[in-house]
Amino acid sequence: MSGQQPGAFLGGPVAPGRIAAYLGLAALGALVAIAGSLVQGGWFPGGLVLALLATAALFYGGLRATGTQTGVGAPAAGWLIAVIWLSFGRSEGDAVFSGGVGPLVYLLGGMAVAVMCATMSRLPQPGTQSGRMGM
Repeated sequence: MSGQQPGAFLGGPVAPGRIAAYLGLAALGALVAIAGSLVQGGWFPGGLVLALLATAALFYGGLRATGTQTGVGAPAAGWLIAVIWLSFGRSEGDAVFSGGVGPLVYLLGGMAVAVMCATMSRLPQPGTQSGRMGM
């Protein structure tokens, strides 16, 4: 933070690579949601756990890859949009999610994992000095 005011990065230009990373994470979030919705219904107890683990890995991976909470928000937004889109039934009565506890746990569990990952402490920034005296 050498000489910068707190929050100065908010007014600066956003790098195109960072925007591409967030869009890629959002698309990956949608793909994980589609795969998770199929797996959790197909193999109920184990598929639900597998789908939630994949969701948690994506959200935490987005946090670690970008180092920001937006790295969690982008795949979470893609995941949530895809899950809501899949939860709507068609006029013929077809739907990806069936009635029962499994889809509800997947929906609420995925949202809870996104909130947990987004509220984790920030990653330590490289080159920062310790706040302890004598270090």
